[in-house]
Formats: sequence, C-alpha cells, structure tokens
Amino acid sequence: MSGGYGSVAVFTLARLCYDLLLEHGVAARQACESGIVTPALQHVTEVSILLSGLGFESGGLAAAHAIHDGLTALEQCHGYYHGEKVAFGVLASLFLTDKQGKTVDEVYSFCGLVGLPSTFADIGLDGVSDDDLMKVANIACAKETIHNELAPVTPETVVVSLKAANTEGTRRKG
Repeated sequence: MSGGYGSVAVFTLARLCYDLLLEHGVAARQACESGIVTPALQHVTEVSILLSGLGFESGGLAAAHAIHDGLTALEQCHGYYHGEKVAFGVLASLFLTDKQGKTVDEVYSFCGLVGLPSTFADIGLDGVSDDDLMKVANIACAKETIHNELAPVTPETVVVSLKAANTEGTRRKG
C-alpha cells in the first residue's frame, strides 16, 4: 500500500495464510457452528486477523477487496457480509489474473466446503444486469488496490471476470 513491490516475507505470509485456510477452514467452520474453540479455529482466526493484517501492511490488497467495494454499491448485496463479497471478489480475481486450473479448483472447492458464495445468486445478484456489473467494475477500478494486480485491469476485464466467476460457480453447483 505504500508503493513498491512486496517482500519475500510478505509473499511467504500470503502462502502461509492460503495453506492454513485450506488445511483448517472446514474444521474451523464446524467448531464455530458448534460454539467451541479448537486449534483449527484458532489457526483460522490468526490467519484472518494477524497474518492478513501483516500482509496488508506490507504487501497491500488487490482485486478482491476492490471488487468488494464495487459490490457494496448494489443494494442487493447489502445483506451480505464483507467476507462473502470479498470471497466472490477472490473468485473473480482468479479469472482476472488468468490463474491456472489447479488453483481455480482449489479455491472453488474450498468455498464450497465452507459455504462461501460462488455465484451471483449467492450474493443476491441473481439476474444482475450488465449495467449493474459495470457499476461494480467502475467502482472497483477507481480503487488503487485493483491496480496492484500484475495484469492490466479495466472495467471491461472486471465485468468479464465477474461473469466468468459466476459461470464457473454455476457449473460446479449444477
């Protein structure tokens, strides 16, 4: 967020967050639903608060949070949590940055296992118009964080990535 490139330490923290979420996310959700604190819940809490905060301070944000900010402009999304909108932003960013199939599969599978949204319908946008998607994309692209991605980002590429994320989520649910 302060300019420049992220350090090796930041990318190591990001990888650690990703790995811990994949390893402990399902058990953490189960613990939370049961009202108990387990090591898995403690790991995911640490990832969500401490490690992600350190990563943000040292490496910044990118498309997922900018897309969240765009989604907040649509009234249909107001009843959804910050993390749910960021999760859909993560899925869209997979397509925005042309991630490989293994990563796409891992992230979609994780979202399914822990109950995070993977379609427009999951965040109140069933039947969303192209105009509304462009509103989301314009707001997202007005945020400096989306331009931390290595690929060039435009409102048009964000709309395509949102639609691709929804299409993949719908395919996996079908």
